[in-house]
Amino acid sequence: MRTILLWMARNPWLRDRVPRLAFVRRAVRRFMPGEDVADALKAADALMASGQGILFTRLGENLTSIAEADVVAAHYHDVLDEGRSRDRPIEISVKPTQLGLDIDREATFAHCDRLATHAAEVGSWFWLDMEGSPYVDPTIELYERLRATHDNVGICLQAYLRRTAVDVRRLLAIRPAIRLVKGAYDEPAAIAYRRKAEVDASYQTVAVAIAEAARDGNARLGLGTHDVELVRRIATFAEAAGVPREKLEVHMLYGIRAPELRRLQKEGFPAFTLVAYGEFWYPWYMRRLAERPANVIFALRQILP
Repeated sequence: MRTILLWMARNPWLRDRVPRLAFVRRAVRRFMPGEDVADALKAADALMASGQGILFTRLGENLTSIAEADVVAAHYHDVLDEGRSRDRPIEISVKPTQLGLDIDREATFAHCDRLATHAAEVGSWFWLDMEGSPYVDPTIELYERLRATHDNVGICLQAYLRRTAVDVRRLLAIRPAIRLVKGAYDEPAAIAYRRKAEVDASYQTVAVAIAEAARDGNARLGLGTHDVELVRRIATFAEAAGVPREKLEVHMLYGIRAPELRRLQKEGFPAFTLVAYGEFWYPWYMRRLAERPANVIFALRQILP
């Protein structure tokens, strides 16, 4: 099922036609509050009232012109300004290709630099989201460059890539903020773990290493997973190493396992919801279904009467 869903995410014919289907759009509402930022803000206000932190990501990737990247950057500046008026700032998570990484790396850095500066001014954070394996090196290099002058920048890393433990050791030298996810792209076995047990083992090992750095104030860790049992195993190992629970943030996507996130929040884990929105949701949505095929059942329940 995972292989089929990832193929569907890449297929241009399906990408053009499936989003037009009304029953598919109904199913998508399970994972995103709407296509407009106003929908995202409404959802964020309700979540922030419960004490959760919020990250926004506007869906889209692999733009073809810097003019498009300028529009995306302007949008995120507006989001940061909107967050200024709220009790808690809204953090933003952006794919580098949304800001022109495929076209002009210097222009991309300039956009990231300005967004990180703006985020600092409103007491927020700027996160670099991670894309497929060809983008890992340029994204890490972009992050290291930003981290040299900004304290409020983070990066997403994917535990299913075999290289991630090495990347973490590299980044720990610069006191990083890392949101660790399992990974949702279709990567070959030569560079990525394919079995769930292997991915979970990699995730746990890497997470505990970051948590130990966070204990000493040398990192920020976001556990970007809906696997509650994995979170609890990490917490057990981390607490044995003297890591307080408040250093183990749990980041979940809007609409997925929300009751479990609230339960973890009551247990003392800082809780964050990543709210995704925008018109270009199809590839992202299919990867979310592939990441946890049980989500297909939830999606079907939204379609059926």
